[in-house]
Amino acid sequence: MTIAAGSDHAGFEHKEFLKNWLEKKGYTVNDFGTHSAESTDYPDYAHPVAHAVESGKADFGLLICGSANGMAITANKHAGIRAALCWNEEVASLARQHNNANIICIPARFTSPDEARAILEKFLSAQFEGGRHQRRVEKINC
Repeated sequence: MTIAAGSDHAGFEHKEFLKNWLEKKGYTVNDFGTHSAESTDYPDYAHPVAHAVESGKADFGLLICGSANGMAITANKHAGIRAALCWNEEVASLARQHNNANIICIPARFTSPDEARAILEKFLSAQFEGGRHQRRVEKINC
């Protein structure tokens, strides 16, 4: 499974931690940056991650910034992207089960690296339930 990953400066340390964990678990990670903690702009990383998922070059996306709001807003501008802001394990699981989310956005300023790992693990292990949720997901695109 391939994960497209990106962060701004606020999410850099979390991204590096999660990238290492994912690779140890056997995932392929395409890192779209940033590659340092120097101040940068989150859309510069959200767009390439969303494009990778949108085009099928990645199975899922991982975006991290301070609040994760900017990343989610930007990624959701792409057709077929369902980026979910997830700050705990239950929200991450429900984002997959009910919304068929394909990008997880984690707020680095509100989670520890270990919490972020648990949130990401729950997101990746959950399955879309379909059924009544499929009908709702089909109504998302404009």
